[in-house]
Amino acid sequence: MEYVSRVPRPPLDGLIDDLYYLDGSPPYARLMLPPSPSALLIVNLGAPFRIRAGAEVEMAEYADGCVITMPTRAFEFGYPLRTRSVGVHVKPWGLAPFLRMPAAELCDRPVTIEQVWGRAAVAELRDRLASADGPHEMMTLLEDELMRRLTETAGLGLVRHTSNVIAAASGVVAIGDLSVAAGVSSTHLAQRFKELIGVTPKRLARTQRFTATVFSINPDGPIDWSDLAARAGYFDQAHFGHEFQAFTGLTPTRYVEVRRRFLREHPGHVLDGWSLPAD
Repeated sequence: MEYVSRVPRPPLDGLIDDLYYLDGSPPYARLMLPPSPSALLIVNLGAPFRIRAGAEVEMAEYADGCVITMPTRAFEFGYPLRTRSVGVHVKPWGLAPFLRMPAAELCDRPVTIEQVWGRAAVAELRDRLASADGPHEMMTLLEDELMRRLTETAGLGLVRHTSNVIAAASGVVAIGDLSVAAGVSSTHLAQRFKELIGVTPKRLARTQRFTATVFSINPDGPIDWSDLAARAGYFDQAHFGHEFQAFTGLTPTRYVEVRRRFLREHPGHVLDGWSLPAD
């Protein structure tokens, strides 16, 4: 599988972690993505893929691509035998300047790009991407489209700064202190977060802490779960296990088993690191 990525030029680099191109056969027909402090925009150039936004809902098909604001639950992606797309991994607040609706309306509700940008515009963009000369030109075309659609967004500076404070602390922060430091009420801060990210500061902090903790796990070695939970600021190991189950549907030990399966069956794969086999 071919994966190419790069950081966008300013000012998009303040909104987007990277632009990427993906082409090839996925390691598994279904992959589970635990929630993380990030958003996603995908322009699909191959066969449709499917997404299940939570275990209790049916999988939905996406032909043109999708827009996903920061999730609060694990998503399942169902891939065709060969997938091809170009997209962006977005900072939690980064989709707001490109949306026509509050991010809270899309929380855990992936939508097609057509629903956000319109059918004609997306069809024209996909045509240009499909005829581009290689991954780098494709990423530049998408970058140009994003630059053209970039709009001023009220409250973005406040949300970005507070989100960076949360990230720097790996989510272990006193939520009340954030509004005091920002010089606004807790209600105002929560409203801005829901408008631009889709979730409250408390929910972002919870996701940041979980993500930082999971990335600190070395699946190749022994794991002291009590010590890991304590260092991450969880009340106790039971609290940590409850969070793990809520975010992934898996116990911590089951998560490591599934991660080890990916490492064993597809060592060094470009999609390893966060996604997990769902089949």
